[in-house]
Amino acid sequence: MRPEIVLFGDSITAQSFRSGGWGSALADAYSRKADVVVRGYGGYNTRWALFLLHHIFPLGSSSPPVATTIFFGANDAALKGRTSDRQHVPVEEYKDNVRKIVQHLKKCSPTMLIVLITPPPIDEAGRQSYAESIYGEKAMKEPERTNETTGIYAQHCVALAEELGLRCVNLWSKMQETNDWQKKYLSDGLHLTPEGNGVVFDEVSRVFREAWLSPEEMPFDFPHHSQIDGENPSKAFEERCL
Repeated sequence: MRPEIVLFGDSITAQSFRSGGWGSALADAYSRKADVVVRGYGGYNTRWALFLLHHIFPLGSSSPPVATTIFFGANDAALKGRTSDRQHVPVEEYKDNVRKIVQHLKKCSPTMLIVLITPPPIDEAGRQSYAESIYGEKAMKEPERTNETTGIYAQHCVALAEELGLRCVNLWSKMQETNDWQKKYLSDGLHLTPEGNGVVFDEVSRVFREAWLSPEEMPFDFPHHSQIDGENPSKAFEERCL
């Protein structure tokens, strides 16, 4: 059985298997070596994600994931009193919720590689333009998310990773190292363009390799075709399958 890598998060994870997505790129990188499983839930914050833990990561499983990415915060950081008010989670609760997710995963498997990913930066003008394109004159007049507030959530995510000794991708900071990141990496001020997905893929791949999960060092699930003797094919499968 191939090992499993789970991507757990909100809509940015849910969309990661679209064309050009970071999840599909990971699946390709680990093809025949690990199964990349998407567990992304559009609109979810960490408060709601806690209800899913025992369903997605059951305790006592004989084959828990070898690695899991935790990619929440974009919805938690929605501003109180604005159009996405019901998604808002105070930053200290957000941090505590992520801690609870990590603790549950560690109960599933003490050796699991856990990677925290901060929310991406927010292009407030891009969010406004997107809202106007959908709702016209009824669009929000004030931003429902700001880059400054989201940055605070990102800082808490990074701090928690340091506290728990986990690996972390600081996407909020990484993306803003590039000029014109707002248009290059974000399609609607929040969700990712193909280039933005590329940044996530590169960073997650780097972290996996720096840990111990390099696809180049993992065996194929079954023999490579070049190892199969056309006259005696069973020989190549004896050690792996019988």
